[in-house]
Amino acid sequence: MKIFISADMEGISGVATNQQLKTNSEYQRFRKLMTADVNAAIEGAFAGGATEVVVADGHGNMSNILIEEMDPRARLVSGNNRIMCQLEGLDESFDGILFVGHHGREGGSELAVISHTLAGICVNEMKINGLVVGETEMNTLVAGSFGVPALLISGDDAYVKEVQETLPNVYGAVTKRAVDRFAAELLHPETARKEIREKAALAVKNARTFEAATVDGPVTFEIEFKGSQQAQMTTTLPTVELIGPKKIRFTCDDIVTAYKHMWGCVIIAMTATNGVLGSVNA
Repeated sequence: MKIFISADMEGISGVATNQQLKTNSEYQRFRKLMTADVNAAIEGAFAGGATEVVVADGHGNMSNILIEEMDPRARLVSGNNRIMCQLEGLDESFDGILFVGHHGREGGSELAVISHTLAGICVNEMKINGLVVGETEMNTLVAGSFGVPALLISGDDAYVKEVQETLPNVYGAVTKRAVDRFAAELLHPETARKEIREKAALAVKNARTFEAATVDGPVTFEIEFKGSQQAQMTTTLPTVELIGPKKIRFTCDDIVTAYKHMWGCVIIAMTATNGVLGSVNA
């Protein structure tokens, strides 16, 4: 059985503030904690019957996990030039996907820790065929197009509750209790990892009982950005329609093509935040 793990950082054990995720001495601590949470999921996956595990580092520059400390039974997708973003490497050969260390969406639960959707600097809201989605829901639909079901999520309790409203059967491993967007009541990392390990083992053991979530084409994305300049610059793509000062829409034949298109728009929007040819400090 082949399992894919999409790993983020905001939802890992111990994280409560943005400062812990930035390049500083604190960040180095939390890279280790992220790696340990991922290892717990890998261990659980193999205990549940996995024979192969691939991990995609999906936070920030997507090169946070310490390969030298990762469980050697798994392989790691690292680095930030990726057409499929947090799902790089996923295909029809996988039997399930685990979301480790993920977080609530922008505009979702007011308590979810460090909530945002893909790029907090620019994205205010995303909709797929009229449904508001966060990263987990969106990635689940893309995975579903490959016949791969979502089996597990791990993160704060507000995130787990938010996602289970859409995916009620997915196993949820709670790593902390959300207090505010930048505050949490933390479990000890070993306690959180035990939860991740046990839930991952159950999820993989029961993978055959899950059905992949799918969406039929054509697929329409609506993205509301935080700045009008971000929305405006995405219209350099002729397929993108500006439907409000900060909102765009585009339609593709299928979810995978639409996902790639979305990622391209977000890259443009991030670049346009302070002017595409200007300094990031301008």
